[in-house]
Amino acid sequence: MSSRYDVVVIGAGHNGLTTAAYLAKSGKKVVVVERREAIGGLAAGSEFHPGYRTAGVLHDTTTVRKWVIDDLELRKHGLETRKSAPPVFIPQIDGPGYLHFHDPRAAQKEIGAHSKQDAESYRQYRAFIRKISPVFRSVFDEAPADTDSLGVADLWGLGKKALSLRMLGKNDMMEIFRIVPMCVADWVNEWFESEILRVAVAGPAILNTMTGPWSPGSNLNLLLSEILFDSAVAGGPAALSQSLEKAARAQGVEIRTDAAVTRLKVAEGKIEGVILANGEALEAGLVVASCHPKHLFLDLLPARSLPIQFEQNLLGYRSRGVVAKINLALNGYPQFRCRPDFQPEIVRTGEHIDDLEKAFDPAKYSMFSVEPFLDIWAPSVENPTLAPAGHHVFSIQAHFAPHDLEGGWSDARKEEFFDAAMAALNRYAPGIEQYIVAAELSSPADLEARYRVTGGHLFHGEHAIDQLVVRPVPECSRYLTPFQGLYLCGSGSHPGGGITCAPGALAARAMQSN
Repeated sequence: MSSRYDVVVIGAGHNGLTTAAYLAKSGKKVVVVERREAIGGLAAGSEFHPGYRTAGVLHDTTTVRKWVIDDLELRKHGLETRKSAPPVFIPQIDGPGYLHFHDPRAAQKEIGAHSKQDAESYRQYRAFIRKISPVFRSVFDEAPADTDSLGVADLWGLGKKALSLRMLGKNDMMEIFRIVPMCVADWVNEWFESEILRVAVAGPAILNTMTGPWSPGSNLNLLLSEILFDSAVAGGPAALSQSLEKAARAQGVEIRTDAAVTRLKVAEGKIEGVILANGEALEAGLVVASCHPKHLFLDLLPARSLPIQFEQNLLGYRSRGVVAKINLALNGYPQFRCRPDFQPEIVRTGEHIDDLEKAFDPAKYSMFSVEPFLDIWAPSVENPTLAPAGHHVFSIQAHFAPHDLEGGWSDARKEEFFDAAMAALNRYAPGIEQYIVAAELSSPADLEARYRVTGGHLFHGEHAIDQLVVRPVPECSRYLTPFQGLYLCGSGSHPGGGITCAPGALAARAMQSN
């Protein structure tokens, strides 16, 4: 049995749904096939204990592109954005803690409690970020140039980017060249004297990365998180997925769940469709994959069909997951020692830059951190329906837990790491164990098996200078692949991972222009 479509999209994560909606809007007959029983991928909510739901494996929606929301009219399909993103709380054992706002006016009082000088430094820091933002957005909100065959349009685009950089002025232009390859610890040390402000600013640079704050190049991730930061989506990742599904269906997209692709149909280097696990063939001249690029090329294409150099480049694409996901069902909101009555929505642990570096160190040797760096979101603060009345959910990304853990991720090792994470949290919220109704820990190996993210990497590959603009490999510039009719649209393509919708939207635009 076979069916005919213009386009088959592999994966109903947020990028796959975005691509499908754009292509259907342009008049294509599109089907999305998803191997799991639900749409959303890493941005899907799920019930992990009776009455308690997560908002998604990934939980940060502050980099969802507003132009995608507008293009797809997602507000008509129930999407709401918050007036501002929630601040990040950095607790202390012996101090008052620090609540970090992006807005320097809102941040002034909190910063001033630790350093009067840093309040003014932070204002200047934010002004610098605003000044350089247009240059970075011109790179990360547009498809990259086709480096194999630069046409007039590509040369014009590169020229505009170069001109926008030059128009910053010589000093700021040279400053960008200086700071991009820096380690984030050095850069924040240049700006601020307060250690806790340095930690608050530097934290996003190492989220979901195989780097510590002293790793060269880690500053690029900080710059991107600052420049692309916007207001969050109300209801979190799951709400975004739901609105994308509605927008796609409104454009006529067919979405099939429990429909795993087992292989791609290829004839003489040209894609002809996909074969599902049930044996059904879906014929299409265009196939777009939002799955991990290594899964696509190494698992779904015929053996020995890849060009040799392409395969070597792909094998060198780094996708080393270092995050375990912990979901906690809580019978109340735990009390933080430094602010007992405060119930923050986002919490990150670590009071010193070197706390983050020490957490990272063991991962270099395939061992997990005994004092993990925790990125904690409490989505039930904004959305109480995720837990019973008066109860809460903690969604925790626990760093650093390498996918290639020495000896493997047995149940015993998972329990050890969970205990280490709870001990790290207990330092700031004593008695946390008394609040826990149920807990779920997914190691990077579990995440790989459940979501087909090679190496357990939640961004479908590391964010590094050599793996962002040229992503995943040079042969896949502008979402193209060595196979005619096969495109990429997921987090493993430009401009990278996280919940942004940008790869999906830019891939669709690139396909429409080809």
